[in-house]
Amino acid sequence: MTFRALYSFLRPKSYVKFFGLLTAAALTVVATPVWAGDPFRSNSEHNIGPHAETAFESFFRAGDYVSARAALELAKASEADDPLVHSMAASMAYLDEDWDALDAEVALTRSTAETLLETDPLRGHIYSAVGIFMEGAHMMRTQGVARSTPAALAMLQQVFGHIGEAEKIDSTDPELNLVKGFMDLMLAVNLPFSDPEKAIERLSQYGNPEYIAYRGIALGYRDLGQMDDAMTAVEQALETAPENPELFYLKAQLHRRQQETDDSVAMFEKALEYAAQLPPNLARKIYKEKCRTLGGSHETCGIEARDFVDDLEK
Repeated sequence: MTFRALYSFLRPKSYVKFFGLLTAAALTVVATPVWAGDPFRSNSEHNIGPHAETAFESFFRAGDYVSARAALELAKASEADDPLVHSMAASMAYLDEDWDALDAEVALTRSTAETLLETDPLRGHIYSAVGIFMEGAHMMRTQGVARSTPAALAMLQQVFGHIGEAEKIDSTDPELNLVKGFMDLMLAVNLPFSDPEKAIERLSQYGNPEYIAYRGIALGYRDLGQMDDAMTAVEQALETAPENPELFYLKAQLHRRQQETDDSVAMFEKALEYAAQLPPNLARKIYKEKCRTLGGSHETCGIEARDFVDDLEK
């Protein structure tokens, strides 16, 4: 979904996997029961296709990119009218650094969201905002900040316009509040006059599924330097996503920032137990950070991380 894209496009790749914040569905169930085909709501009529739901669960709860890719291919074949499918596919393209595919999926996110406005205006406005946001973020990545800023700022106003329309329909909707909460967090850590506490409160009060909401809260507290609060949020996320390697990775980073080296290394190693289901770039990054935490040099750790990933692919 969008959470992953929001962070993966505009923040360092440690945020990748938040959107778009966004598994193998056989893992632990979410604390709040949901309607079939809707991972966000407990009493809703917003249907989401089974393949899109499986991809979402694989993507965000299990951190299983292999299963998510397989489910996304099925969703693109039979559920291509849902912009959630294309926003997740755009996030995958970003991870793969496949810019042509990224452009195509962002365009499809926007076009399917526009069509959805007629039958499901709430989600239509949500994903219109997501599509425009991703397009603007990608523009800044590929064209440079100086060249793209005027157009990107104009697009940001469109994003807020769609978010505002969605809030008029249901300001407490979990899917809307996950998207807006992550957007607000991204802006808060980049703009000094923004208030991250409001974004954290929004995610805490209205965000669902909890494994995404609490992860976003942890990222927000991490960037604010509130490590104890961040760790509490990670633990809460792990209650509903106990085998998500990216949560172990985030926990490792928090321990490292508190100079708790042994605990940090243990969490890096726990995350690397799931390396085969992660994108190679992410597995390489986790290994390198573990190596650096142990005192290895930048060059040596880079070589070891590359070899580690190469061995996974044999």
